[in-house]
Amino acid sequence: MKHFILSLVVTTALTAPAWAEQVTLRYLASHGGVSAHELAQELGYFDGTDVVIEDVGYASGGPESLMALAGGSVDIGSAATAAVLNSIIGGNEFVAAYPTNGVNHDVKSIFYVLEDSPIRTIEDIKGKTVAVNTLGAHLDYTVREALNQKGLPQNAANLVTVPGPQLEQVLRSGQVDVAAFGYWQTTFEGAAREKGGLRAVFDDTQVLGEIAGGFTVLRKDWVAEHPKAAEDFVRQSARALDFARDHPEETRQILARVLQERGENPEIAKYFAGYGVRQGGLATDRDIQFWIDVLEREGKLTTGQLKASDILLVTGTEVAGK
Repeated sequence: MKHFILSLVVTTALTAPAWAEQVTLRYLASHGGVSAHELAQELGYFDGTDVVIEDVGYASGGPESLMALAGGSVDIGSAATAAVLNSIIGGNEFVAAYPTNGVNHDVKSIFYVLEDSPIRTIEDIKGKTVAVNTLGAHLDYTVREALNQKGLPQNAANLVTVPGPQLEQVLRSGQVDVAAFGYWQTTFEGAAREKGGLRAVFDDTQVLGEIAGGFTVLRKDWVAEHPKAAEDFVRQSARALDFARDHPEETRQILARVLQERGENPEIAKYFAGYGVRQGGLATDRDIQFWIDVLEREGKLTTGQLKASDILLVTGTEVAGK
């Protein structure tokens, strides 16, 4: 397995105006969280570069973010790997810039039930109602894969969409049987867990192993038009990922301030568990190939139609995995 440094392959000739131009990248924020590029902005990492980022609203989930990217209303998308691949299959010319989050021992999606629920295993979610933030993204595909691994139909559970801030409420009120808190929603998960009365049934590391949860996405034509800005954006975002790993408490303080400025609850920032991304913003071929294999199994891709190197935006410099 090889690790790819997520930076940039630029095949377009660079002109002087392209290098000198300051470029604004619009994006949609996520409730309860701050992306690595938002953190980079707060840390001043884009100062002196070609990049300015602009918050233009919220996305309920990755597919909405990708639709906005495809439609040109934003310049940065962010979604689960499976959703990114589905969007590319649908004809969108996207590239994965850097992993937004990783799924590992510390940062993961957790499927909770009430403490007295009879649901105790993955098999028990058959026929039950599971709350996820959106359909067609990470939690949806994690449920499908979990059921498939147990020999059950992938649609054996009933998925309903619930915004992150309401996940705890719908579970405690009995409106759903299971609430899935995504790896990017550790703030909401921590707050719910602290109140007690909930029990974890499974998490996505048990289903997927350690893997990138999703990617920040750019349009290929945008990269070709703004190669230097794209390079600055990826480089400084990866730098922010490393900052968050090395300075978790300071990162939580920044998150609390940003949430307060947005009118969200800053208290949940103390539950932020980090991004879970490998040092240097690295991705492996498995991060993407795992989901390519799933989509081939489902008949959405033909064998060999896509490979990880088609998706990742890289320098061409490879670091051998250990």
